[in-house]
Amino acid sequence: MGTKDIFDEEDKKLIQTEYDSLVNNLLRCNKPGDREMIDKAFRIANEAHWNMRRKSGEPYVIHPISVAKIINQEIGLGAKSIATALLHDVVEDTDYTLENVKKDFGPQIASLIDGLTKISGTYNKETSSSLQAENFRKMLMTLSDDLRVILIKIADRLHNMRTLDSMPEHKKMKIAGETIFLYAPLAHRLGLYSIKSELEDLSFKFRQPQIYDEIAAKLKHSEKKYIAIINKFSLPIIDKLSRAGLKFDISGRPKSIFSIWKKMQSKNVPFEEIYDVLAVRIVFEPVPDVPEKTQCWNIYSMITDSYLPKPDRLRDWVSRPKPNGYEALHLTVMGPEGKWVEVQIRSKRMDEIAERGYAAHWKYKGDNAQESELDKWIKKIRLMLENPLEDPIEFLDEFKMNLFSAEIMVFTPKGKLVSLPKGASALDFAYEIHTEVGNKAIGAKINYKLNPISAVLMSGDQVEIITSDIAKPEKEWLSFVRTSRAKEAIKDALKTETTNRIQKGMEILDAKLKELGVNPNAEVLKKLMLAYDVENKDELYSGIELGKINLDNLKKTVKKNTSKNVIKYWDLKLIGQKKETKEPKETQEKIDASVPFLLRENIDNAEQSYEIASCCNPIPGDEVTGYRSPEGPIVIHKPKCPVAIRIMSNEGNRIIAVKWAIHKLVSFLARISMSGIDRIGLVNEITNIISSELKANMTKINITVQNGIFEGTIDVYVHHTKDLNNLILKISNIKGIENVNRVEDFSK
Repeated sequence: MGTKDIFDEEDKKLIQTEYDSLVNNLLRCNKPGDREMIDKAFRIANEAHWNMRRKSGEPYVIHPISVAKIINQEIGLGAKSIATALLHDVVEDTDYTLENVKKDFGPQIASLIDGLTKISGTYNKETSSSLQAENFRKMLMTLSDDLRVILIKIADRLHNMRTLDSMPEHKKMKIAGETIFLYAPLAHRLGLYSIKSELEDLSFKFRQPQIYDEIAAKLKHSEKKYIAIINKFSLPIIDKLSRAGLKFDISGRPKSIFSIWKKMQSKNVPFEEIYDVLAVRIVFEPVPDVPEKTQCWNIYSMITDSYLPKPDRLRDWVSRPKPNGYEALHLTVMGPEGKWVEVQIRSKRMDEIAERGYAAHWKYKGDNAQESELDKWIKKIRLMLENPLEDPIEFLDEFKMNLFSAEIMVFTPKGKLVSLPKGASALDFAYEIHTEVGNKAIGAKINYKLNPISAVLMSGDQVEIITSDIAKPEKEWLSFVRTSRAKEAIKDALKTETTNRIQKGMEILDAKLKELGVNPNAEVLKKLMLAYDVENKDELYSGIELGKINLDNLKKTVKKNTSKNVIKYWDLKLIGQKKETKEPKETQEKIDASVPFLLRENIDNAEQSYEIASCCNPIPGDEVTGYRSPEGPIVIHKPKCPVAIRIMSNEGNRIIAVKWAIHKLVSFLARISMSGIDRIGLVNEITNIISSELKANMTKINITVQNGIFEGTIDVYVHHTKDLNNLILKISNIKGIENVNRVEDFSK
């Protein structure tokens, strides 16, 4: 504060207003000294961040105050977590050290801040393939110490997403991609439902602004109508519940924008055809001495007396809560004006867990004598973290699989319940029982019927694993297991076997060379590797042990003089490899990340070439993002493409903003799929519209007809999404055509 004070009266007033808004609405901060600790943390944070501003221009300290508000009011953590949130950036960004924190606030808060600082700490650039993946891994390591570190990090991310507008475009894409890939599923896994929904919506808003705005506008347009339907729908229910003497709250709202869009994508329908956009929540005060579960079903009964339920949409999470602690009864009923309405029934306690997260109450309430599903999940994550040699990107993919919200429940022969991700195989179940059971598995009895270990399990299956002492893990096993535990166990077993094989192969070769009186030096090994066409020593030894490499001609091979040409080829190959990895870096330095990279037609003459990703096949008019691949060219993806989201999360520093600057000179390949009722002349009509009316160039047509229903795909070259949309519109108007859609991934 010795420097010139750049904050004006308005800045100071804003800081004070924000802080007052935090301390005047504190929850769970009633212990002596709580308020004093929070005031002290604010004073230190305010002083440490004085004269610092965020990208948006507001005083920096507003950010930690906002994170503290989320931590307290939206997640429900107490004074120590609030103090940590207020101080979470001081150690990293200012002169205030961890020792100062320990002296002023004690070891526990110092440990929490240390956990948060470690997340964005340094990493070994030589051994790690991704800074983001490495940082995320560090964050998860704190799960072993204190779950509050993760919760504060999620709150930090939520506030950053709420204020993301001020960031440059490429940073927005990186942060939004990372959020949807990791932070939203993590918030979901920890039971922070409203935060999870907001993170998804905000990420969607920045990744696909046009679609987000369209759905938001449609929701706003229908708002009055929705409110009228919800009010009309609620009246009979309010009447029945009141007459039953229940105390309750009933509220209604449309579903989140991201969840509506996801449904549009998965069901391939427009916004107007999403049937359960409306959701009503009933939160009741439980009556003493009656189980909450019974009361939920009583309310269900009252609702279904008035409205017809959709049987396949009943979700019972009161009999068995979700692994993250979520409890509720969900049903979908036919409401007024033929609109489906989803109803959620919860007690006050269930609502608290659902809105604030089971995690917030889990470690700090003293009632967790029984191991919860969350404990079991954290144990799984710790097991994953015990392998420090694993590539961080590989680790992130494994972790992502463990964030599955879709779970199945299967039974052991003795009736014990085992929770597995959806799509898990009998082999996953075997490894869940014990590593040795998995390693020795040869088959499974599923509901008393014999099945292979690759058989996919369904919820409610009873599974018995058949083992054999001579069985051992195969590389193919990795293709049909879903759990991290199974994958790690198989990889470990294969690694051990490979190490043993290499050792045995080395011993066989050494013995053979000894017989010939040859010393196994680098020159000899180089000759053998060239002669047997292998890339490294391990491959050579492994091949010998497996019998793939025959050593009968060993004497001849060793004595043969290596021609100079071969040596030159060897050297050139190595030089070429070095050169290959060096060139792209030089090219990439020319790109200015602050302005969008323009996608032009003459890519051969451009300073930097680009290619269209085959996983999502964007064309001019689509929203796009660029990935600077280590190999050289910029790869163009759609922001919603799963591959792009994964890249944003793992290698966000390689994401750049890109923009189409293409006119009518270049054509792009697109595919459309169609289905409908077959009739004579239908195909002729379709092809006539494509080639004659719209002058589009067809490259491939594939149509099948079965029982009077036809399905087909057509590949065409177009200049822009407008051309493609025009084509889809024209074809959809043909008599007999039921569905016409663009196919995005036609590499399959």
